[in-house]
Amino acid sequence: MALTQTIRISLLLAILGLTGCNPFSQADSMMDEYVERVARVLDAEPRLSDLPSIHRMPLRRTRRLDIPELDMDILDFLSLYGCQLQYVVGERNSVMGRVMDPLNRLRYELRFIKAAGDCLPEIERESLRDSLQEAIESKRDTLPIVVWNATWASEEIENLFTLSKGYFPVAAEGNPVADLATDAARLNGTLDAILAGQLELSLDYLGDVHQRWQAEHRAGQLLNSASLMVARLDDATAIIRTRLGGRPLCIGGKPNNDSDIVQSMFFSVYIERIQPYMSDVRRGRDALIQPLSEMAEAQHEVMPEAFRGWAGRHLMVDDEGGIWRELDRAMADHTESWQALLEQCGLRPGA
Repeated sequence: MALTQTIRISLLLAILGLTGCNPFSQADSMMDEYVERVARVLDAEPRLSDLPSIHRMPLRRTRRLDIPELDMDILDFLSLYGCQLQYVVGERNSVMGRVMDPLNRLRYELRFIKAAGDCLPEIERESLRDSLQEAIESKRDTLPIVVWNATWASEEIENLFTLSKGYFPVAAEGNPVADLATDAARLNGTLDAILAGQLELSLDYLGDVHQRWQAEHRAGQLLNSASLMVARLDDATAIIRTRLGGRPLCIGGKPNNDSDIVQSMFFSVYIERIQPYMSDVRRGRDALIQPLSEMAEAQHEVMPEAFRGWAGRHLMVDDEGGIWRELDRAMADHTESWQALLEQCGLRPGA
């Protein structure tokens, strides 16, 4: 009885060990395994190249822009004036107001402009009215800077783009970026409206957006996966192209045992495993990275120089030097190499 129980436990542990070692459960092991299998069926040595460079977002101190402040004498005077602006300025002059985070600073600036505009007709003294009008214009002029700080200079967006949380999940249930994509689209609409001069907008939902940026790391995972796939697809492409330049897989276009093995691996690994993951990463890019790139591009005029190079490489999907253009190229090259190889045996997909 004890022996039977021992055997059962041993079998269970063996099964669990095999499950835990499934190379197709994680992106990096899956892509490495793919290169090795391509090499194996084509009688070649697998070579794994270094991953293309991607970098963490520039430091917050280099991303954050200085916001020009109004003359404190004017603010102190306005804080004593009997209209709603009195309470808004009082909030800014409080101890907590002096250390506002970027999102609350954006809320404050919008409230100031709105309250100052409402207060303007109540002011009889011309000099004060002129000073307040200048303050409103100054606040409007600096609003793009405040918007930048509340988005790309925020602490939360660093977590969204962190590279320390691995790769985009393989065969994930549902859409891992659905909420983030919805947030990005809504936020772009809000920022467009603010920059176009619409000030009476609710920003209540932005707190939830920042919380998701803080908790979910999908943008960084997508970047990691893009870099991984560029390298490993290129590795597999190099193996296939070497075979294309040497002994044909089939003589006279007639399938044989070798081509049967290659075709079986093509369908069971490339079509069933690699292509779905490629599609998931592409969809994640289109749903999340694309609207985030639009959010950056809309603020191009105030974008710090330190951020521009990073944005071109990691955000802009059509940038010639960007990781996303590299991925498009690697995918196209790999597809063409497979088609050329299988065509030697009359097995080209879609033929």
